[in-house]
Order: sequence, then C-alpha cells, then structure tokens
Amino acid sequence: MVNFAVNLTTIFTEVPFADRFKKAKEAGFSYVECQFPYEEPIQRLLRLLHNNNLSMVLINMPAGNWAQGERGLAIYPERREEFKEALNMSIQYAFALKSPNIHCMAGILSPEQSREEARKVFIENLKYAGRKFAALGLTLLIEPINPYDMPGYFLTDIHDAVKIIKEVNLPNVRLQFDFYHIERIHGNSLELFKKYFRLISHVQIADHPGRHEPGTGSINYKEIFAEMDRLGYKRPLGLEYTPAGKSEDSFHWLLKEGGGSRIL
Repeated sequence: MVNFAVNLTTIFTEVPFADRFKKAKEAGFSYVECQFPYEEPIQRLLRLLHNNNLSMVLINMPAGNWAQGERGLAIYPERREEFKEALNMSIQYAFALKSPNIHCMAGILSPEQSREEARKVFIENLKYAGRKFAALGLTLLIEPINPYDMPGYFLTDIHDAVKIIKEVNLPNVRLQFDFYHIERIHGNSLELFKKYFRLISHVQIADHPGRHEPGTGSINYKEIFAEMDRLGYKRPLGLEYTPAGKSEDSFHWLLKEGGGSRIL
C-alpha cells in the first residue's frame, strides 16, 4: 500500500497556511509535509498537527531570502555561519514536530563562484549538518532540482547527487527523489529510482509536464507505485504538485483508505 503526505506549501493554497492542516485531514490524509514552516511558532504547529491527527514527514532548512531569489545557503563559503543558524532553526522545528527528514537546499551558483569551490563547501556543510542531525535521529536530504524551474541551481544531476552523498559518507545523509524533477532532468525516472533505491529516504511526486497532480501528464504512476510495492518502499510519498484546479478536486486519482491513500 502506498501512503501519501500532502504538501501544505503547494496544495490547499486557497486558504491560509494554518487552515491547510484541517483541509488535509478532511481530505483523508494522515501525513503532511511543507517547505518552510518558520513563519509559524512551533507550539501553534504542534497544536495544528495534534488537533487534526497529522504527522509531519518533511520540512526544508531555511533557504535564505526566497523573495530575492535565494534557494539555499549550503554552497557559499562566506555564509557558513548563516548556514549554521539556519541549520539550528531547522533542528528546533524538526525535532519538536517529530519530522524525521530535513531537506537542505544547495543554493544558486553565481557567475563569480566556481563549481569546484561550491561542491567543496557543500560537502563540508553536509558533513557538519549530518553529524548534528545524527545525534537527534534526523535524516538530512539533498535533492536534484531541474534547471528549467530553478535556473542556476547547483544540484541538477542525480548522478552527481549520489556521488556527493557517497563522499559525505554518513548514513543519515540521503537522497530526496522527486519524480517530476528527475523526469524533467533525465527522463527515465522509474529506472533511476530503481537504480538508486537504497539511497532514497523521501519521494515526492507530480506529473510532467505541468507539475500538476498524477494523471495530468505523461508519467505512469500506476507502474511506479506497483514497483514501489515490489521494492518494499514504506515511507509516505510527498504530493508536491500544483493542483490543476481546486485542491480538493486534485485527489480524484486516490481512493481513501483509513489512515492512508491508495492509487485507484
């Protein structure tokens, strides 16, 4: 059985963030994820999770000034202290909310910075963060993101992401696999999922093209979910898509089953 975690940053955007927890529960979900929960106090988030019987499975580390185009802090040598501050804030939230996973965005590579230097700093920061996370039982994730949606992003290749994870060489530094991004970057996303399955700790889904709900594009999610069942993937899958219409209408491809959901 495949379970799903609705992403509260991209879905139910018709209502304020705090109201999306109730919407998720009303739609039949038991798991949620979000990108940046930091505008809400921890205690309020805990109440929202508790009152709606929801579990948080993923948050992102603070990624710098998002409105000004920043997409992570982990590749910049001059911002190491800012990275550590962001790391500490993400630990406070993840530990309190019992979110097992934290995604660390790398950052946008500037024309003035070499890829070699960025990679070196990224690996150093991942080692530092991974050790801190390990002491608390948290998993640190990195994710290849396609360069069309996020121009200039440092990590745009799954094979390079795997090399970085192996070089970091910490058991709790793992891969976040987004089928939409991998399909757009490489194609053949299911084969790449199978190839790197043992390094993956979190999966997100959206269809391609469009980044809307499954069934609106060309990715064969029935085949993907069947393969996940065969491989024994048990973790909730993040629904990080932009609904093609109303959020409530974007779950037509799901059959609600108690505490989870299963593909029709």
